Amino acid sequence: MTGALSAVAGNLQVRISPSDPALGHTVSVQITASPETLLLEQPWVSLTHPDGTQAHYPAFPLAANRWRALMPTTPLDRPGSRQVRIHGFAEEPIFPLSLQPREFPIQSIRLPAGASVWATEVEWTKVESFRQQISPEKHWQGYFQRPAQGPVTTVFGVRRSYNGKFAEDYYHRGIDYAGPVGAPVVAPAAGRVGLVGYEAEGFRIHGNTVGIDHGQGVVSLLLHLSRIEVQEGDWVEAGQQVGAIGATGTATGPHLHWGLFVHNRSVDPLPWLYLAIE
Repeated sequence: MTGALSAVAGNLQVRISPSDPALGHTVSVQITASPETLLLEQPWVSLTHPDGTQAHYPAFPLAANRWRALMPTTPLDRPGSRQVRIHGFAEEPIFPLSLQPREFPIQSIRLPAGASVWATEVEWTKVESFRQQISPEKHWQGYFQRPAQGPVTTVFGVRRSYNGKFAEDYYHRGIDYAGPVGAPVVAPAAGRVGLVGYEAEGFRIHGNTVGIDHGQGVVSLLLHLSRIEVQEGDWVEAGQQVGAIGATGTATGPHLHWGLFVHNRSVDPLPWLYLAIE
C-alpha cells in the first residue's frame, strides 16, 4: 500500500485509503458532505469487480458531516482494477481502485489421527452468525494491539495442505501467536463480547473461542484458548485480558489464532496494528 486518493466531486469530498491495496487489506472510504445533500438515511459504497459483480458496504458517521465505509479484500480476490461508487447523495461519483497482487506461502500441516478440519454444525452456525454482526457504533480508537505477546508463527493468508491434500479456496484467516498454555490473551481493541464458545459444547475446530464486536462490521475471533475469562454481553477495553493461550480445537500445539473480519470477510490484521484505520 503506497497512498490514498483524495478528490472533490461536486459537494462531496472523498478520500480512499489505500487506493492501491494489496490482497487482504482493508480499504477505508471517507466521505465529507453537508447533511442536506444526503438523500438517504445512510450513505453506502459499492465496489464493482472486473466481471461486473458488485459488493455493497454501509457508510457510518464518523463526525459531523463525515462518513466512512470499510471495504474488505481477501487473498482469494483477483488483482486488477475496480470501481468505487458513492451512493446516497445527489452526486454519485465513481473512483478507481487498483487491487495489487500479493504472494502467500504454502504450508504443509500434518494433523494427528482423528483430527478434523470440518466445523460442527453448532460451531459453524454460531461463528457465522457472529461474523455477520454489524453494530452501528464504532468502538475502537486508533491502532489495534497484539492480542498475545509471543512470536508470530503463521502469518495471514498462508495456503495449506492437510496431510498431503491441498485445501482449495482456503487461506489462513488470521495470525498465529506462539506461547505457553496459560499465557494472557487480551482484547486487540475495545468492543462487546458477542461470542463465547467451548470445545466441550461442539467447537471442534475453533476450540475455546471468544468473539469481540468492535462495531461497524469489524469483529475479532480469538481461538484455541485454554480458558475464557469473559461472558457474552461483556464490554471489554483494549488490552483487557479475555482468556489464555491453549491448544483446544484443531491445533498442532499451544498458540493463539487471531482472526479479524470486516463485513464477514477475513482480512489481514497486520495493517490494523500500524495504520490506525479510523
